[in-house]
Amino acid sequence: MKYDILLKNGSVIDYRTDVARELDIAVKDGKIAEMAPEISAADAGELFELDGMTVIPGIIDPHVHVSAWLGGGIGHTMMARAGVTSAFDMSGPCDSVYDLVRSHGAGLNIATIEYVRPGHTVSSAEPGEREIDELLGKVMRKGSLGVKMLGGHYPLTPEATRRCVKMAAKYGAYIAFHAGTTNKGSNIDGFVEAVEIADGLPLHLAHINAYCRGTVKPYVEETEIAVKTLIDNPNILSESYLSPLNGTSAEIVDGVPGSDVTKRCLITGGFSPDEKGLEEAIMAGWAQINYPYAGKTLLITGKEGVDYWRSRKTDVTMSFAVNPVEPRVRLACAMRGDGSFVVDGICTDGGGIPRNVTVRLGLSLIELGALSWKDFVCKVSYAPSRMLGLVNKGSLAEGMDADITVIDTKRREADMTFVEGRLCLYKGAVFGKGGKIITTKEGEAYVKSKGLDTIVVRPEDRARARG
Repeated sequence: MKYDILLKNGSVIDYRTDVARELDIAVKDGKIAEMAPEISAADAGELFELDGMTVIPGIIDPHVHVSAWLGGGIGHTMMARAGVTSAFDMSGPCDSVYDLVRSHGAGLNIATIEYVRPGHTVSSAEPGEREIDELLGKVMRKGSLGVKMLGGHYPLTPEATRRCVKMAAKYGAYIAFHAGTTNKGSNIDGFVEAVEIADGLPLHLAHINAYCRGTVKPYVEETEIAVKTLIDNPNILSESYLSPLNGTSAEIVDGVPGSDVTKRCLITGGFSPDEKGLEEAIMAGWAQINYPYAGKTLLITGKEGVDYWRSRKTDVTMSFAVNPVEPRVRLACAMRGDGSFVVDGICTDGGGIPRNVTVRLGLSLIELGALSWKDFVCKVSYAPSRMLGLVNKGSLAEGMDADITVIDTKRREADMTFVEGRLCLYKGAVFGKGGKIITTKEGEAYVKSKGLDTIVVRPEDRARARG
């Protein structure tokens, strides 16, 4: 056959090439071989009739969690069902991510970075240059793109945070930050401090909506501060998510939550930031325990939630509905003067955390007129591809990788996906297995030694998607 696969009669939307019309797409050897108004079905080994469904470049989620430490292997199936074809695990550890790709993978492409956490990957909240240098070298040789500072949960001092940013820039490593130091918390003040610490150096600030929850100023005011700060500091890459739910740790350490974010969420809900307060919050339904069941994560509360939390010695993930709607919408849609987005991408911060709602809530923004279809494609595919340096993804055009998400707009969910021409999702059923690891040349040999295929990216190919 001339082609391996033919997708017929789909409504194709592509941001980079400015395409928005009905086209057939032919795939050969994992690449898009032809796009035309009419391609003969007789030329393809396998035909998929789309009946006008919307076809976009494969969704790339720039912030997920799929390690044993956070998210778990169940996240692969959850992402695949949500239409994702590539994703960026934002904590690691990398070896755990690789293990779960092998055992639970759904055929997706996964990048990862390693968390910087006092007492775990660094000795204290004040690691010196040598310790940071050793951590960066180790994790990049093992295939991570760089590191992420978990400041909102487990903060470093401002000085150590600054050292991490400078060392990452020196080595061309990717560096992300859940804003917050020992000086400022995970709020709008911590966000502004993070930008000041970066001082013009590259930095990915995670989930901007997390700093706009009204804990310092009214949340609308906090959101406008975030928007203006990002406009004024183009060195900052960022994403935000659309779910009302956050995700944090329910682990108790010496009678109190180990995570500062958990403490803040308890205070927001009117509960004491200690073990007793957390148990009361679970019983009341304010704190929702993440419970893996039948290929997805459920949210449980009350006695059922407390019993599961206790059975796991409190070391589980939990969620609080702390994200107001106005910041989520504003940050998803805000634009710069040049027509590019203020916040680069839409993420979920999901994976194994139950908020993989990019398609469902993203379509709501399209229906409201807040985003166009091309805007949506930019935010969920093209911009994340640029952020990661995935030069062959994020666009539907001849010669590009056949990473494709097909959306049923009536049901408001992904109907099917293809990853390099391999069927991954079909009408709710996940067919993909394993996956590839997005890494650098430095980490390629280690990833392959773990029995996984790679996609090698170059730091110099990372860029912001401009309008």
